[in-house]
Amino acid sequence: MADGAQGINLRGSVSAEEWKARVDLAAMYRLVALHGWDDMIFTHISHRVPGPDHHFLINPYGMLFEEITASSLVKIDLDGNVIQETEYFINPAGFTIHSAVHAARDDAHVVMHLHTDDGVAVSCQKDGLMPLSQTSMLVRHDLAYHDYEGVALDLGERERLVADLGTKNTMLLYNHGTMAVGGTAAETFLRMFFLERACTMQVRALSVGRDGVIMASEDVQNVVKGQSNPEGTKVLANRLAWPALLRKLDRQSPGYDS
Repeated sequence: MADGAQGINLRGSVSAEEWKARVDLAAMYRLVALHGWDDMIFTHISHRVPGPDHHFLINPYGMLFEEITASSLVKIDLDGNVIQETEYFINPAGFTIHSAVHAARDDAHVVMHLHTDDGVAVSCQKDGLMPLSQTSMLVRHDLAYHDYEGVALDLGERERLVADLGTKNTMLLYNHGTMAVGGTAAETFLRMFFLERACTMQVRALSVGRDGVIMASEDVQNVVKGQSNPEGTKVLANRLAWPALLRKLDRQSPGYDS
């Protein structure tokens, strides 16, 4: 584990609401590592700190996702100022993307951005996510797109990114990767799980060539869209999938909640 990471323990020195956000966010980082979605020390997930301030938590730059704990997360404001005593600093590109969404979307308490092989592969395809699988059809109606503008260091990109996101909850960043947002860690992680699975399915399906795949008809796509239940997805995420994922973490990656 990174130097000093095991010596930090903020439990009891932050509010109960902030501690829960820290534990949930640390769990997301560990789960990304377990799923093989991490990009060494790069990419980022953030969680808004409950309360009147627009403070949010993000990963300490330089720690692997499998190392991150609730206490090692860094708390910053919308201007990128670190507002807690910590030995760590943050990824500037991570600040650009996450501050944009947290500032514009009060409902987006959690923002998750990845550079997976399959997510990036689909983000490089001019047709984006295609209606090839049931999973993709469950995602596509809630999927936005954003053009690549270079490494996300230009704060001016924030306005364009949130305009492209609108009210949707998942996004393909062309030539870059994937993003999901949500009201809870559970909802955000499940949305990303479906998006990443859909991308993997598309990459494998297209291995036979574009002419060798079956595209779902517009009518079928509309049927699947109508079968999507946002409130049901929240229940599935928060009450069923998330507790199961935390049990998996307790078995395979304990210590995230310290």
